[in-house]
Order: sequence, then C-alpha cells, then structure tokens
Amino acid sequence: MADDNNLPAVIIHRLSDFQQALPWPKHTIFNPIESSDPLYPVHRASARVLIVIPPSPLKAEHLDQYPSVEYVVGTSAGVDHIDLAECRARNIRVTGAGSAFAEDGADYAIGLLLDVLRRVSAAHRFVRAGLWPVKHHFPLGNKLGEKRVGIVGLGNIGTLVAKRLEPFGCTIAYTSRNKKPQVPYAYYPTVLDLATNSDSLIVCCALSNKTRHIINRDVLTALGKKGVIVNIGRGALVDEKELVKFLVGGELGGAGLDVFENEPEVPKELFMLDNVVLSPHRAVSTPESFNNVMEVVIGNITAFFLNKPLLSEIDLNDWC
Repeated sequence: MADDNNLPAVIIHRLSDFQQALPWPKHTIFNPIESSDPLYPVHRASARVLIVIPPSPLKAEHLDQYPSVEYVVGTSAGVDHIDLAECRARNIRVTGAGSAFAEDGADYAIGLLLDVLRRVSAAHRFVRAGLWPVKHHFPLGNKLGEKRVGIVGLGNIGTLVAKRLEPFGCTIAYTSRNKKPQVPYAYYPTVLDLATNSDSLIVCCALSNKTRHIINRDVLTALGKKGVIVNIGRGALVDEKELVKFLVGGELGGAGLDVFENEPEVPKELFMLDNVVLSPHRAVSTPESFNNVMEVVIGNITAFFLNKPLLSEIDLNDWC
C-alpha cells in the first residue's frame, strides 16, 4: 500500500463484520483508506473515489457520508448491494468487476450441473455412510452430453458457461437483456420460453428489480419434473419458496444452488434431498479471481485519476 499522504485518498466502504484484507500492491497512484485509519475522518468528506467491499450495502444514507464522491468501485460479480439509481441521481460513476470472476464462476456452474446430473455428492454420502456393502446398488445419474441447456444471462460468466458446454455436445440456448447477434446459440426473449425448450437452466444474470424472482412458479413448471436448475447468480433471482415446494414435491429433477435469498440461512427442507447440491456462495471465489479483481480495481481507479476511460463502467441508464 502506498503511504505517501500526498497521493489522492480512496475510501474503503465495508461492513464492520466483513474484514477480509485486500492485497494492495506496494505502489499505486492512490492511497486506500480504511475506516480504522487515523486519516479516515480527514479524507471521508473530500475523497472522490469509494471502494465498496461486498456485501456491504451502499445506499443514500451511506453516500451522504461521502459528499465529494464521484466514482464508486464495485469489487464483486454483482452490484445489487449498490443503489445504482441513487448513484445515477448524484452523477456518480460506477464500475463492477468486469470479467474478473467469469472463468471461476463458469467452472463452478458446470461443476454443479454435473454434480446434480451424475449424483456425485449423493454417491459420496452413500459410500461414506457405509451403504455400499449393504444396499449394493446406487441409483444411476444422467449424462450431460446432448442435453438442452438454457443460460439465463449471457454476460461475462454466461458466455464462458456456454463455451464450456460446447464440448459436451449440448444444445445451448439463452435469454438476456438483449440478443447477442455474434453468438451461435438460440435466443429466447423470455425465461419462460427458454425453460420450455430446456432440460436444465443455469442462472447467472445480475439481480435487479427487473430480474428478482425471474425464476418463478411458471418457469419451474415449464422446466418440468426432470428439469435441473443451477443458480450461481443471486438467491433472489429464484422464488425460493416455490423452488423448495417443487423439489420437495418431486416436481423438479434437481438443483445446484450456490446462492440463497436470505444468506447465510438455507431452507432446511433441502438438506435431506439427494438431488440437491448446496454451496455457501463460493462459485466465483478463488485466490486467482481475487487477484484478477484487484487488477481490475487498480486499473479502474488509475484510469479515473488519469482521466482515461474506465475499464468496466456500468451503464446506469441501462440498469435503473
């Protein structure tokens, strides 16, 4: 971390119980200031840049504490914890993590889908419980190859999910805010249309007011009793109560869930279901992805202070 007090200060905004250290390089053109720093009271009112550490919310009342902020730096794959409408109203620019988490998120999505289809975690529990010598036979799983897989959100992560599915011989389709003319996959204008024409859905879009509960009862019904859903986006993209009903009632084939509506709380009804794989919101988290996001953060802040284009700016008019 730079210790030159003449460098422009950048305030780090985080919840008090989220104290993961950031691996700042020794030399930057700015000075990161934590709330515990003695210089924090000096710079809070004058800092032009604010780094937000998820899941710390950034709402109007928080922005009021930083009256000079012109630019908010997101450090996560999603920015639903940042009030984008308020930022737009105050003419504050916002960046996200760009593609920093895309590879690891895509890998994890495929892993969850394979796990559910081939029953890997269920087989692991079967063996560890000593049931193999007793019951002898473990139920067969299903192949991924040649399945129809629908991707909800063909952004940085969704695009790499699609590329990873290609070698399996899957029929890939997607829905997104806009049709992507440069990709060879079938496009459906609604999630319901996509689910009707898919064996599995992988949800990796951003959470917004428009996408909250985008996976609802109608979509789950269309996916069907053999359908599988994987969610590595945000928990609230799925109507969790309906999902639980479908899984418990045998109206859905299975689910691979890395995110939940009320984290860290997870519906207890899911714990005993062998066709459900649960994960504690770790799909995009690896040491390599954190190094990637630090490069994006430093590159964006450096560009801001040098009056150059930001690397991963969010179009607030498209979001709000």
